[in-house]
Parts: sequence; structure tokens; C-alpha cells
Amino acid sequence: MADQQALDEVVRFTSDLIRIDTTNRGGGDCQERPAAEYAAEQLAGAGLQPMMLERTKGRTNVVARIEGSDPSADALLVHGHLDVVPAEAADWSVHPFSGEIRDGVVWGRGAVDMKNMDAMILAVVRAWARQGVRPRRDLVIAFTADEEASAEDGSGFLADEHPELFEGCTEGVSESGAFTFHDGAGRQIYPIAAGERGTGWLKLTARGRAGHGSKVNKENAVTRLAAAVTRIGEHEWPLRLTPTVRAALAELAALYGIETDLTDVDRLLEKLGPAAKLVEATVRNSANPTMLEAGYKLNVIPGEAVAYVDGRYLPGGEDEFRATLDLLTGPDVDWEFSHREVALQAPVDSPTYARMRAAVEEFAPEGHVVPYCMSGGTDAKQFSRLGITGYGFAPLKLPEGFDYQALFHGVDERVPVEALHFGVRVLDRFLRTA
Repeated sequence: MADQQALDEVVRFTSDLIRIDTTNRGGGDCQERPAAEYAAEQLAGAGLQPMMLERTKGRTNVVARIEGSDPSADALLVHGHLDVVPAEAADWSVHPFSGEIRDGVVWGRGAVDMKNMDAMILAVVRAWARQGVRPRRDLVIAFTADEEASAEDGSGFLADEHPELFEGCTEGVSESGAFTFHDGAGRQIYPIAAGERGTGWLKLTARGRAGHGSKVNKENAVTRLAAAVTRIGEHEWPLRLTPTVRAALAELAALYGIETDLTDVDRLLEKLGPAAKLVEATVRNSANPTMLEAGYKLNVIPGEAVAYVDGRYLPGGEDEFRATLDLLTGPDVDWEFSHREVALQAPVDSPTYARMRAAVEEFAPEGHVVPYCMSGGTDAKQFSRLGITGYGFAPLKLPEGFDYQALFHGVDERVPVEALHFGVRVLDRFLRTA
């Protein structure tokens, strides 16, 4: 059982890590090393021998192994990233890198995504060192760089260049799951992630004939690009149900006493009310235009125009995604992946999933655990190259009205102290028995 020191430390570690600005602006503009040094110091204080590894100077990863009591058991990877997305201080109620603790809440960028989980891992490991606890399985602890961009300096680098550090690992846990979802009708749902949509970030390039803005031009690159972007943005992707999403719909329907009618999923989602948010983004592929670049002067028609699209595809859906983009872009616009990562799926009938469920239910007996598929992606994608099956399990017990999902990359990101205490207790329970 997590002791009082662990409960105190998880709050302090969360605040301390938030104060270390690890903003990842993309393009290599980030320095995770100070946070990595902090994490390594805490691990060393627990008697471990953390390794610090870099592909690029300052983009530091930390890896340590805890030996389990059962040498025949497969190892478990427990990982969290150290970088965070940018935050505009003027938009926040507190400075985003203050780590301020106010009215029982820790404020700052990374409080939810995901320095809270980093802090939980450190607090649990240090509690075990004090108590002489040894897990059943070997645990590989990893804190990574660059998750908020390409992961090339983080989990991608570790998986490609240091696979030996993860020897024996068959499963892994990280963000984002086992948080309280309030349905507005008194139910508390705890979704555990057992899948991720694939990442297909796209660059679209339209080429045409450059010319004077006052002349007729049937080969206008901007017009061609705009037409393609509109087609993509308005496209209605067909329904595609993966095993994880089917399981989620079945368990949610049972919870609400609704017939699981998969012949009309949109109608089923309507009947689920607010709980539909847990699955509605993962019943289809998606492609959302996000950026446009064209021209250099108002009266000059450019010869080239560029757009960027955030594409996501379901497990098994990449071929359909590619073929659809070929049709939607048409003959005058080329497209390519600016970043691509695989979709993932994990079994919901595994012993590990059952142990995660049991750990949540022990400390939240009023809760209802369900599987779900993440609409976005995590470092689990890169670690899957090593044959590691990934789950999202970063437990938090949240009060009603606290919109966890809206705080990811949002303004005034924060986490209640009691949520961190719950997370440490649940993570400790799960990792002891995993």
C-alpha cells in the first residue's frame, strides 16, 4: 500500500516537473534534459541505476529496470514522456510553468499530459524501495523525450537503437486511461485504453501556373488546393468497428440497459448520451485540415500552394485511408505523409487488462471500467516495434465537472491533489500484481 510519503511525493514531483519547462515546439526545439536529470535522481534515490540516453544533445531519455521475483514472467514496460506542448502564459489563470498548488489542485502545463503520471511512477518506485517491495515481473521504467512531436529523439530512438534495454517486455502501460468520466447522470466510468488510431499527418502540394493576379488563370494552385482541402474536410468517412470499439460499445450499452445494435451505431451513440464521447471519435477514420501556406504577394498567383492535414486511421484502416486520400486530392494535388505511425490494438480479455480493472475497482468500487480506443497516439506506437502491446493506464479519480479530456493541450491544465493520491494507490496496486 502506498504510504504517506508516496502521497506527499507525487504532489511535489508533479509540481517540480511542471516548473521545469520542457516545451516541445517541434523541429527539435525542446530540451528535456533537466527533467530527465530530475527523474534519474529520484530513481537513483530508490536504489536503481538509471541510464540517460540521447540521440540529440539535450533530448534526454531515462531508462531503468526493476528486477521481478518471477524470472519466468515477461517484463512490463511502464513509460511516460517528459515534454509538453506550448502554453501561452497570457491565456492562463496562473503561469503555466509555476507548478502552483492552490485549493488542493496542482496547476501547470503537463499536470495532465503527462507529468502527473511521471510523478506517480517515481513515487511508487521510491515507496517500494522504502518498503522492500519487489514486483512479480521485471519492470522497465522509461521517461522519454519528444512524444509531443515525432518521437524520433525519444521512444523511436530507444526502440531502434537500444532494444536490448526492453528485453523480455511484452506489454506496456502509459497514458491515457483509468480516469474518471462523469456521464452527467451520476455514473462514474473509468475507460482503460486498449488501442490507438494510427497517425497520418499529411502534406498536400498543389502546383499550377504562376501569373499576375488580374489575369485569367485556369491552373491556379491556390484554387486547386482549396478544392482538395474542402473535399477532405467535408468527407464523411464510413463506419468501421474494431474489436476494442465493439467491446466498448457492448459494455457501455449494458451499463445503460440499451440493446447493442451495431447495425445503427450512430443511433446507439445518441442513446449513450455524454458517454458517447468515449467512442465517437474512433468509429471512423478522420482527416482534418489544419494549416495552409500559399503565395507571397496579393497580386501574384503563386505556382505552388501547400496544406497540412491531421489524419488518423483505425487499426486495419490504413489502406482505405490512403486510397480515399488519393481520390479526395484528385489529379492536381499531391500528398505525402509528413509523419506516419501505426494504429494499435490490445486485447481486452488479457490477464493484464483484468488486473488493471481490479486495481481501479478496489479504490473506486462505485466506478464502471470499460475499454476504449484512443483517438490520438502515444509512445506505445514506437515501442510496438519491439513487440510490446500497449495499454493506456494513468489512473486519476476526478470530481464531477472536471473535464479531463478538455485539459489535454488546453488552457489552465491542472490536476487535483486527491486525483494524484488515487493514482498512486491504483498504480501501486496494479504494478505489484501485474
